[in-house]
Amino acid sequence: MKPTFISEIAHHLDKRTIVRGWVYNKRFSGKIGFLQIRDGTGFIQGVVVQKDIPEAMWELANKITLESSAIIEGTVTKHPRNDVYELQVSNIKLVQMAEEYPIGKKEHGPDFLLDNRHLWLRSSKQWAIQRIRNTIINATYEHLNSTGFIKIDSPILTPAACEGTTTLFELEYFDLGKAYLSQSGQLYIEAAIMSHGRVFDFGPVFRAEKSKTRRHLTEFWMMDAEAAFVEHDENLKIQENLVSFIVESVLKKNQAELKILERDIKPLEKIKAPFYRMTHAEAVAKLHKLGSDIKEDDDLGGDDETLIMQDLDKPLFVEKYPAKVKAFYMKRDPANPELALCADLLAPEGFGEIIGGSQREDDYNVLLNRIKEHNLPVKAFDWYLDLRKYGSVPHSGFGYGLERLTGWICGTPHIRETIPFPRLINRLYP
Repeated sequence: MKPTFISEIAHHLDKRTIVRGWVYNKRFSGKIGFLQIRDGTGFIQGVVVQKDIPEAMWELANKITLESSAIIEGTVTKHPRNDVYELQVSNIKLVQMAEEYPIGKKEHGPDFLLDNRHLWLRSSKQWAIQRIRNTIINATYEHLNSTGFIKIDSPILTPAACEGTTTLFELEYFDLGKAYLSQSGQLYIEAAIMSHGRVFDFGPVFRAEKSKTRRHLTEFWMMDAEAAFVEHDENLKIQENLVSFIVESVLKKNQAELKILERDIKPLEKIKAPFYRMTHAEAVAKLHKLGSDIKEDDDLGGDDETLIMQDLDKPLFVEKYPAKVKAFYMKRDPANPELALCADLLAPEGFGEIIGGSQREDDYNVLLNRIKEHNLPVKAFDWYLDLRKYGSVPHSGFGYGLERLTGWICGTPHIRETIPFPRLINRLYP
């Protein structure tokens, strides 16, 4: 008899089958017991009736500990009242009897749970978050591939920074001097658009800023996309179509996971392009009316992002920031050179920025001056400047943080739960 994944158990109604997994909970009442079983693909209840199995099997079912691994055989039935399936257990083969499990039903503090992250990942809510994260990743690949983008990998070790060196992890690179862990693959995949037109990368990046907010991690995963012959307005359309597709994919494929997370899906059902747009100047004016003390040339802080979204039911592009608070590679607005052709996409429900993007500066001399203005080492950017010498074209790009996007879609307040093993300024274990 072949084992069955729990996710496919409905195809075996009224048939005998085998499930291989872990007993994550149990309860017994008189001569009947209930084993809650998890196999990675889903969850099912195993019903154990004393009169239907040998006495030794009944004793094993009673003494089996939480998180013990087992191979369980039984007949698949449908619950008489709920729209779920059960396994009428006829045989239990113990694989390993677990020691007393440290994570119980009682409330545990975040430090305890993070110290035991390798075990906490087994909980139903953490399981659900990682499954939705997986859907987001796959949906990103599917949508970008279908619209002409291909994946190009960028290096993790770099000789210079994308946006200054103050938040970089620095190391000695053999005899070549200093190297840095990448903040973003953007500059490198810009090189690839000259051969492939539209490209993206997806990998870990590192930020050494000493931030402890619920929206920050030291190591996280970022998707960067770049496209040739795409200017500012089209760049925003690409972003909103991608986000709409990702949310649609999660709603289609992860209803069970969203239910486990008790996520209200009504706000997600409204996430369809086009999104709202507002200039930075308009955003500052609105924030002043709402009581913020933001200055005209300030970047938006986390509180400002939450405040400005409180009456909006779809994401908002805040565009055309003051150029002096943005990166050197962003193209200036021809209508007002004090502004950058950039936009941050803010999620509703208080989850803040999920995407940052801009049109890139494509003129060699202008870009060279920007690098000097930002006091960056010109020699380290010689290769990047070369891209403006040989067939430069208007181009744009953007990047999203996977954990922030996952946190918003899951409704998870702190993004430390959206990555399997979070790295924070005060946490490097496990």
